[in-house]
Amino acid sequence: MKNQAEVYPKRKRFVLDAHFDLLMDVQLKREKGARRVIEREYLEAFRKGGIHVIVAAVFVDSQFVPYSALQKALNQISCLYQEVKESPDKLMICLNDSDMLQAYETGKIGFLLSLEGAEPIGTDLSLLHIFYELGVRNLGLVWSRRNEAGDGSHFQEVREGKKGGLTSFGIELIEEAEKLGITIDVSHINDEGFYDVLEVAQKPLIASHSNARALCPTMRNLTDHQIKEIAGKKGVIGVNAVSMLVHSEDAKSTPTALADHIEYLIQLAGIEHVGFGFDFCDSVMKYISREDLLKMPRIPFDVIKGHQNLDGLMNEILKRGYAESDLALLAGMNFHRIFKYNNAGLG
Repeated sequence: MKNQAEVYPKRKRFVLDAHFDLLMDVQLKREKGARRVIEREYLEAFRKGGIHVIVAAVFVDSQFVPYSALQKALNQISCLYQEVKESPDKLMICLNDSDMLQAYETGKIGFLLSLEGAEPIGTDLSLLHIFYELGVRNLGLVWSRRNEAGDGSHFQEVREGKKGGLTSFGIELIEEAEKLGITIDVSHINDEGFYDVLEVAQKPLIASHSNARALCPTMRNLTDHQIKEIAGKKGVIGVNAVSMLVHSEDAKSTPTALADHIEYLIQLAGIEHVGFGFDFCDSVMKYISREDLLKMPRIPFDVIKGHQNLDGLMNEILKRGYAESDLALLAGMNFHRIFKYNNAGLG
């Protein structure tokens, strides 16, 4: 079996973004009659950024929860499949590590599906199997709200009753997801739920789009102890480029501050446990409901202006003394390792 250095040689760095809320925008534009949305509006930026694989998050806004959550999730997934069908020479769905390699070798953009919150599943485990068959390979248990699986981490203090961790259904959901080969994602879960997940999960975890709480004190970010625990589970943390997770002040939410998070995470967890999960939000903020906006301490923005501007961050990492081999791990190989192991059971 080839090792990762052989699969992704230095001549062409493999780049994976572990979290992008792409599908909400695609679905709403397709509903208005647009076609080939990804090819027309995103492909150039992906290529300029050297992207090979995007983890496309299925996110359901709070205004549609709970009654329309399943429909909205299926609509978003359907739209991705239609987009791939319309641009088959440029886009593809990734179900496993072989598909990621195919995207890398062919120059197509590969999409790996993720649920950002288990609301579309409700309390019906059979639906998890349906989503797996549709291509979902990553499961964020919660967004920043409470659902049938557990409690989410808020962006700021809110009035609430007693906090909970995982529910009994949340425990069943993790166990079933791991049997299927779906990776468990702890971004957005609250601290109580995080430690419940540690006890239940048997496979490596990811925090697909979270930063260090020590550098930006929001509950959405990870404590030092949580960072070390994810590394201890052989997992990966994807750094988030959204301003309110990068710095507590907008003026100081910069690419340099994001690089500080990368360096901090590397020092705590090790280079093998850090990656990219940029969570670029500028293209979707116009769709977020007032209800969800009120949960945020301030209006978020991208500290890196899209995938097309990733070179600046890559160069900053290299300027800080990291080798090209280190950057290759950060850019995609670490997350590739997790998805390969969890989905196929291979080391």
